[in-house]
Amino acid sequence: MTVIVANDVPPPIRGLLKRWFVEPRPNVFVGSVNRRTREKTLEYIKRNAPGLGMLIIASDNSTQGFSVQTVGDTDRKEVLLSGLYLIAEKWSEIEPLETEPASVS
Repeated sequence: MTVIVANDVPPPIRGLLKRWFVEPRPNVFVGSVNRRTREKTLEYIKRNAPGLGMLIIASDNSTQGFSVQTVGDTDRKEVLLSGLYLIAEKWSEIEPLETEPASVS
């Protein structure tokens, strides 16, 4: 099983992906393709749509049963922590709250 979440897929690339994947939501592609087909498809996309950001989750022989990969600029990144894949989202640092009330003069 392979899941591809992409950013603004151009129509020619969308048509290519729809050959092997279903698109349950815009820019989300799900399918059961073999490893060679997946790699060749991703290679074609990288070559013909270099600015396209993608998050790819694919079946694998890992502990979790899948691997995570990102290509291009995405708002989520894969993190491998203790052999487990996690997805990190962009976040902004929040300023710490004051612990003492401001003194009134």
